[in-house]
Amino acid sequence: MPKHFFFFLAANSLNYLVVAMLSVSLGWHIYQATANPLHLALIGLMQILPVFIFFFATGWIVDSFSRKKILASCAIIDAIVLASISFLMTNKTLDLFLLFGCVFVHGTVMALYFPSSQAIIPNIVSENKIRRAIALSSTVNNVAQTCGPLLAGILLALLDVQIYLVMTSLMLVSAFSYTFLPNFHRLNQTTRSWESILGGLKFVMSNSIVLGAIALDLLIVLLGSVVALLPIFATDILKVGPELLGVLRGMPALGAVVVGVLLASARDMQACGIKLFAALAVFGVSIIVFGLSTNFWLSAFALFVYGASDMISVNIRLSLIQIATPDHLRGRVSAVNGIFISSSNEMGDVRSGGVTSAIGPVATVVLGGIMAIGVAVGGSILFSKLRKLDKVTDAAVGD
Repeated sequence: MPKHFFFFLAANSLNYLVVAMLSVSLGWHIYQATANPLHLALIGLMQILPVFIFFFATGWIVDSFSRKKILASCAIIDAIVLASISFLMTNKTLDLFLLFGCVFVHGTVMALYFPSSQAIIPNIVSENKIRRAIALSSTVNNVAQTCGPLLAGILLALLDVQIYLVMTSLMLVSAFSYTFLPNFHRLNQTTRSWESILGGLKFVMSNSIVLGAIALDLLIVLLGSVVALLPIFATDILKVGPELLGVLRGMPALGAVVVGVLLASARDMQACGIKLFAALAVFGVSIIVFGLSTNFWLSAFALFVYGASDMISVNIRLSLIQIATPDHLRGRVSAVNGIFISSSNEMGDVRSGGVTSAIGPVATVVLGGIMAIGVAVGGSILFSKLRKLDKVTDAAVGD
């Protein structure tokens, strides 16, 4: 890997670490101040809403301007937002309007940051190293997202509201790290017509490989999400306390990290199309095993496999999306992918919660696993070009 990739990796992981810390810290402080559960929901809403509102604009911006400067600017603006939150938290009376305004700006920055950080990877590494770069990036980001809540808990106990100054500092370090990236060739600024702005969506619909990769992600997460139900399984089915609930929550990330390390060090993957659908099928089986299990360790192992198989499919799908997309469209396609990811995560939690209220948690999870296997089988038939791919680089197209 080129040296500058590791500067990107460090900066990107700091962003994920801060985002994870911020959600925990805001939830703690706002609930302590208001004792209103609705405010906790608003934290998530203010962070996710900008993705839906601005995804057309963010993709166009990423494809029109320097991605290096966009990433550095996002980090600097977010540092200012975090410093503002710190100031608001030190006031005797918490101004919720301004606070949620800051959270909305943070969500807007992240809405621009995600497609930028995805689209820039093929600019940093050569085409034959994209899969390994994405595996390494995903692994480090998983570690950051896992460690973020733990670190936030420790710093909240030690520093209380001063934790936001720590996050501000981390974001400034992230901005500084981006300055070590090389100056890439200047992108041709795209026109501001609706045809150009919708170019990413049109490309996705016209390319069966990219469409298959994005559609599979949407359906698999929508049908197979179990994380929201873990407290129910821990309490009512496995009969364990909050400590072992934490273990259950950490097992998918642990599985993803272990497999991510292996993928990052592995040679070029062959028969990647078949392995993608096999991983999706294993993902579905692990959900069924978890749903039927009444043994804690079997459930924990199923969640480990759940995270490991998901990492394999994520690595292949993200690599294919970046390789199969021309550079001048990567920002807009990454923005489309981002909104599908956000939608599937949010709707997956809503689906699992709603169905559980009707048929119970076990039936909900088992049904979700069966449907996930159905997606794997049906997807392999519907997206035959994706299934027949040997190496991810076979999906490459010219700009």
